[in-house]
Amino acid sequence: MAGGGSLAGGSSLFSGFRVLGLYSNHVPHALRYHQKHREFYLVTAVGKSLHTYNVNRLGIVSVSNSLSDDVTCIAADRMLVFAAAGRDISAFARNKEVVMRYHGHKQEVRLLLPLGDQLISADSGGDVIVWDVQGGDVYLRLQFDPNTFDVSAMMHPSTYLNKVLLGSSQGALQLWNIKTSKLLFTFPGWSAGVTALQQSPAVDVVGIGTATGRIIIHNIRLDETLMSFTQDWGPISSLAFRTDGPPILASGSPQGHIAFWDLERRQLAAQQRHAHNTAVAATTFLHGEPLLVTNGADNAIKVWIFDQEGGGARLLRCRQGHSAPPTTIRHHGNDGKNILSAGQDGTLQSFSTVHERFNKNLGHGSINKKKEQKKKKGLSYEALRLPAITAFSSAAARQSDWDGIVACHRGRLATTTWNYQRCTMGAHHLQPPSPHRDAIATAVDITSCGNFAVIGSSCGRVDVYNLQSGLHRGCYGDAVKKAHRGVVRGVATDTLNQLTLTAGSDSLLKFWRFKTRKQEEQLKLNAAPASMMLHRDSGMLALSLDDFTLLVVDIETRRVVRKFAGHHGNINDMTFSPDGRWLVTAAMDCTIRTWDLPCGCLVDCFLVAMAPVGVSMSPTGDFLATAHVDSLGVYLWTNKSLCGLVGLRPLPADYQPVVETLPGVTADESEQEVTSEEVDDVYQSADQLGAELVTLSLLPESRWKSLLHLDDIKRKNKPVAPPVAPAAAPFFLPTVPGLTPRFTAAEQETQRSEFSSVLGSALESGSFDRPLRLLKDCGPSALSVELTCLTSEGGGASSLLLAFIQMIDSMLASGRDFDLAHAYLALFLKLHLRSLSQDSVAMAALLRLSAHLEAGHLSARQEHVTAAVMAADRREDK
Repeated sequence: MAGGGSLAGGSSLFSGFRVLGLYSNHVPHALRYHQKHREFYLVTAVGKSLHTYNVNRLGIVSVSNSLSDDVTCIAADRMLVFAAAGRDISAFARNKEVVMRYHGHKQEVRLLLPLGDQLISADSGGDVIVWDVQGGDVYLRLQFDPNTFDVSAMMHPSTYLNKVLLGSSQGALQLWNIKTSKLLFTFPGWSAGVTALQQSPAVDVVGIGTATGRIIIHNIRLDETLMSFTQDWGPISSLAFRTDGPPILASGSPQGHIAFWDLERRQLAAQQRHAHNTAVAATTFLHGEPLLVTNGADNAIKVWIFDQEGGGARLLRCRQGHSAPPTTIRHHGNDGKNILSAGQDGTLQSFSTVHERFNKNLGHGSINKKKEQKKKKGLSYEALRLPAITAFSSAAARQSDWDGIVACHRGRLATTTWNYQRCTMGAHHLQPPSPHRDAIATAVDITSCGNFAVIGSSCGRVDVYNLQSGLHRGCYGDAVKKAHRGVVRGVATDTLNQLTLTAGSDSLLKFWRFKTRKQEEQLKLNAAPASMMLHRDSGMLALSLDDFTLLVVDIETRRVVRKFAGHHGNINDMTFSPDGRWLVTAAMDCTIRTWDLPCGCLVDCFLVAMAPVGVSMSPTGDFLATAHVDSLGVYLWTNKSLCGLVGLRPLPADYQPVVETLPGVTADESEQEVTSEEVDDVYQSADQLGAELVTLSLLPESRWKSLLHLDDIKRKNKPVAPPVAPAAAPFFLPTVPGLTPRFTAAEQETQRSEFSSVLGSALESGSFDRPLRLLKDCGPSALSVELTCLTSEGGGASSLLLAFIQMIDSMLASGRDFDLAHAYLALFLKLHLRSLSQDSVAMAALLRLSAHLEAGHLSARQEHVTAAVMAADRREDK
């Protein structure tokens, strides 16, 4: 039994499990094609790790080991994935393990280019190094002056052996031979810094993107510009050529838009506005397919398909999380499988703890949904969006009938409703009939029945709304005397809709009758409350105060039953365990503390690197979810008390918590695949784990369980009518006995089947592997025919019966195919027991086999076999 947190070296109650909602950042992705799987894989950088997704499902198949620093650029070839973190470069095999490191740069590496057996890297200091991939040695080092030629892009021109084209932020381009270390040609440029270089499907033709938004299609062999385009959205962040037919060039922009240029007509073919919320990090066309893969710093990976008229693209599939850190998280429903998260990006999303395919994006709130749908002129895309959600409440009781989520927005009095099942914003904007000027909604709660929403505002009002109709149903207090004389910091309703509890900045906790909306009692607090959380089943109400203390109030007795102190910063969020025993709090002092309410003490505390802003315990108690400052993910922590005994004891007042590492992403087991050509390194399970163990076969049970009941099966499957002879039946030809019908000459009538021949040869060599493989390929009926043909009447011989007995003996001795050995032996004795009893040599072999069976602890089936052998022995004695 584990001790307290001070003895465990961290949290004794929670351990990091995984993080949800992290997919991509500003680093351009890498795309690789697996020849064996015939599938494209996408590699993105998330912090210090690499994530690998299969493009056809966007399921994560691998998560690499963490590097010492954040990844700054990535590249991939057929075998390895290369990632630069700071001044070091690492090579990953199987998208996970670091197999080689390359040290030599003095500045941060920002460009990588694999080229055959070599890797080219460029840093911010002007160094360009050519590495030997296998040995890690420096093959060539080029030094550029960043003031005159600052390398900003690299590309290998197709069919140009050992050639590399370098682009600079000053605008010039240079073609180098990395084998001879010679400068072959210098292109003066177009008076603008080069931001992107991309090989076109045509040899010698290169696409060049500049910092002024200009795109140049240039023939580097003739030094001739074929055409040029200008993008109005700023610098070119990436370029990609379509290869499956229509000559289309895609260009990304820092605004998140993508332009598609028709190279035949030399004009803009289509555009995809707001493809990403931030700059487009990279765009890549899949070779030979009408699919475009993009990623961006908005934490999104998207696959676009070109199947629309006019050359436009539509979104085929995507993986997207918050583009700005989440601020509020809550579990939705009673199964604990879905977590609602509201972020600073203004979106409301649902993350599944089971699988990513169950994630939902409820989208942005809009000021007027009809206007957004009609897209009226004069209203920009951003003008219709609502500010970020500051607080929300959800109920799953009536979500099938009407909206089950109500959210408050920053700086707005009107609250919005959301529909979880339709994944969209609802139809209602809840606002009091006579709104107070400059008032904003600050707190919200939905009743347990899902019919009503109670909303508090900064002017002290507390209003009740019907969620089905969106109508205002009254307020607590009156127009003159509001519910509170300050900002309402929290509202809550009990399980039976008898009580409504409100807390305000006037340091008062008030108890109201829900239906009559009359005040029953109030409780004076020591300080103004910052937030409030009610555990409906136990009736315990937790309040966090501005003086960093916690109060627990029993709503039945309406008295303070617990008071906790220990946080050294604002308490951002609280949550109860499902049984109401623990109260978990998260504060700006970077600690997550667990308080035991029956004992009235702190039982667990740990530090995190980033201050937690949201915390939610699963209704099933298995996971604790947290959200943190400057982090886009939702982190899950396993409740270790569900897996075993955890001894919790009070922690001292001077307890110093230990930092717990935030959990990382784990690959879904259903998506995991071997993504490397190095299949020899994959672990292969042994055929037999130990000589003293037995191993069952991998054949389906239908192949051996029905062997003893073949007569019954054939009788049940007997055809109703006899087979009809063909009109022109051939004359009779003798055939060879066995499975495969083969015609024979008169002198070849005694020819044996393949199994009989192989079994006879195995008797001489002593190896029965080949005849056993033949039997495994046979179905039950075919196997019965093969065993029947072992006797002289079926074309066999008495030596074959002895060989079959020895084959079964060798199978039992090896311990392999244990189930098949007993099934084959049972059918063999059923068919040939009478003839075996007349053969003394075969009976001696059966008695030895019986002794081997008795030596190993006999199962019921083995005992029946032994009894049959002994009965045959007794008949022989008589």
